[in-house]
Amino acid sequence: MAKFTCNLKKYRQLVDMTQEDLAARVNVRRETIVRLEAGKYNPSLKLAIDIARAVQAPIEDIFIFD
Repeated sequence: MAKFTCNLKKYRQLVDMTQEDLAARVNVRRETIVRLEAGKYNPSLKLAIDIARAVQAPIEDIFIFD
């Protein structure tokens, strides 16, 4: 099974955005962002793209599947 690594917290902090800010920007609950950052939730492609745009980082640097 593929291993999922999420670097979202790093990129979110680089743009000085809180979990609440990011959640509002991509139209999800803050708990979804918490679970993503903990590696306990695999985002849909749309959500992953929205997050990458919000934090201004390449999607492949934020979400890594090994």
